[in-house]
Amino acid sequence: MIKRRLLSYDIPQLTKVFKKDFPQLVTMAEESESAALFKEALRSFVFSRIDKTVGGSNMGNAVAKRILLLIEHDGMMVFELSTGEEMPVRTITCLWQFLAGKLEEDVSPDFFIDLYWQFELLEKPEEIVPDRSLVKRQMNRWPTGLDEEVMAIRYSNKERIIAGLIRKIERRHAPTSRFQFTEGMSYAEKYVKVQEWWNIGRFHLAMAFKSPTELNYFLGGSLSAGTMDLLARARKKGMPFFVTPYYLSLLNTNTSGYDDAAIRSYILYSEELVDTYGRIKAWEKEDIVVAGQPNAAGWLLPEGHNIHRRYPEVAILIPDSMGRACGGLCASCQRMYDFQSERLNFDFESLKPKETWDKKLRRLMRYFEEDAQLRDILITGGDALMSQNATLRNILDAVYKMAVRKRKANESRPEGEKYAELQRVRLGSRLLAYLPLRITDELVGILRSFKDKASRVGVTQFIIQTHFQSPLEVTPEAKKAIEAILSAGWIITNQLVYTVAASRRGHTAKLRQTLNAMGVVCYYTFSVKGFHENYAVFAPNSRSLQEQQEEKVFGLIPKEKQKELYRLIRYERPLGKKLSGFLKENRLLFAATDRSVLNLPAIGKSMTFQMVGLTTEGKRILKFDHDTGRRHSPIIDRMGEVYIVENKSVAAYLRQLQDMGEDVREYISIWNYSEGRTEPRFSIYEYPDYPFDVTEKMTNLEL
Repeated sequence: MIKRRLLSYDIPQLTKVFKKDFPQLVTMAEESESAALFKEALRSFVFSRIDKTVGGSNMGNAVAKRILLLIEHDGMMVFELSTGEEMPVRTITCLWQFLAGKLEEDVSPDFFIDLYWQFELLEKPEEIVPDRSLVKRQMNRWPTGLDEEVMAIRYSNKERIIAGLIRKIERRHAPTSRFQFTEGMSYAEKYVKVQEWWNIGRFHLAMAFKSPTELNYFLGGSLSAGTMDLLARARKKGMPFFVTPYYLSLLNTNTSGYDDAAIRSYILYSEELVDTYGRIKAWEKEDIVVAGQPNAAGWLLPEGHNIHRRYPEVAILIPDSMGRACGGLCASCQRMYDFQSERLNFDFESLKPKETWDKKLRRLMRYFEEDAQLRDILITGGDALMSQNATLRNILDAVYKMAVRKRKANESRPEGEKYAELQRVRLGSRLLAYLPLRITDELVGILRSFKDKASRVGVTQFIIQTHFQSPLEVTPEAKKAIEAILSAGWIITNQLVYTVAASRRGHTAKLRQTLNAMGVVCYYTFSVKGFHENYAVFAPNSRSLQEQQEEKVFGLIPKEKQKELYRLIRYERPLGKKLSGFLKENRLLFAATDRSVLNLPAIGKSMTFQMVGLTTEGKRILKFDHDTGRRHSPIIDRMGEVYIVENKSVAAYLRQLQDMGEDVREYISIWNYSEGRTEPRFSIYEYPDYPFDVTEKMTNLEL
């Protein structure tokens, strides 16, 4: 009982707990005249706990080694990569002061709560045994957008929203809009017309809600006074609002029914985000482009902000089109910095391609064509599918012509000096979740046509990279959109952001299972990145590791079955049905083809780290290494050690879960996870081999 209450203890209460549970530590601190002497005594004490016998406690030894790591780093100054600042590590020094009754600094109880559990695990190590039946029960807590009870609530939401839209259209003055009533229409006729328009993606964009007052009105006045005050502050600071009627209909405004926190936290802003907006720094340091200068990863890029690059093989293209907008603004968006600087926005008229865009597009394609290593283009934004069909067709046509020219140029290059040719085209879009009604027959035809001709010039991988955050987003409309895209021969991969709400036990596992049944393959599970603005939604990397080891383990594909799954994903249709059959045959709850990672500034994605200390707020200091399973910019050889401070303490995260109604006893093993290894990449995400040797030369690089 006492250990469960630790999360709410203050310093005096924690002092009593340490004296009761770890008297030897307290005596050691009291008898040490300095932090240095205490560290020596503690090192000997921890060494004595290491089981050196054959078959000794692996868990106990792992805990001992991580405490030794804390001792080793105490007193060091480290360079924190995300802030670019030097910071001291004083974990063991603060522990000594605390135990000896000499605490001089303002240290959060969370600091000592984390250390308490490290020493508790040292004394009583417990091997963690994943429980399949428990994971299934945890998954069953989470409904999907295809469940009858959920659809009934959403039908009611839709009726309420349509009634509001009728009033909105009656009052709006938009003479150029196609979505207006003709004079003399009865209410019944207006209702039928809006029902018809509801199935058109452009209607939802035209009717999107852009103010807190309008948002609350269409949510039936269900937002609290505190939330409305917060959103009013956000609007005053210039934060954009953009929520479509379709996506708003997914929220549950009833006191009963389904838990919608995982999607609600995507459209309602936190105190920290609102307070910080205007001062948000770019986490993606390589996205800061200065004309003529290399970015943080060492790559030289064309002027402007159209191309982002971190790795040798792939670069992101952000077009000057409506593709710079989204179907909504995610509260944890990695490009919030760009919205703050107004490079991304929801002013659709200003985002329409200018006459100079075609010329600029050709120049951007030359960058890909003349680069020795680029073989993968990710067209995103914003959102690639926000571009109008004609614009998207032109962009894909430019990509095709670039691939043809690059392949042709290779014919005159000798073996070993040939450039990488285009192999993979990806479109980044959240519209499958935000606005699946955008996926029309015309769009599917554009995708199919491009795949047919690009396949003939060496492109083999065609991927829609989407972003479902919750199984609640998998609606009948989303299912239809997914099936349409798969019919065009493209693969759909999902990447989600591991927010607090999404990180609850069983939630991500249920999302994987639901998506697999639709034919969607999971790609990345991202730790939330960013600074204080994302405090409310950040889940510690230790929870990502816990989910990986205790939940995702029941979706791991046996090595001898991986080729079969690869072939199934590439060539078998209907994929959802085939994938479900594969999972059932192999007794898998889902296909764990995704990797849990954090996007490190300028370094790339990784989950290879060790905890080396704690800040005085109790936030873990992690020392990262890059993902050794892929190529990086040579800049990593010059960067030295990479340290990142997490957004919040583990204790603060557990209190958030408690406030959401979670039983934190189900998460107690989280304290075990302080060292991670990046998971291997599933073969469907690997680049195919060329029938020739590619040059080792790096172009567009300046270190």
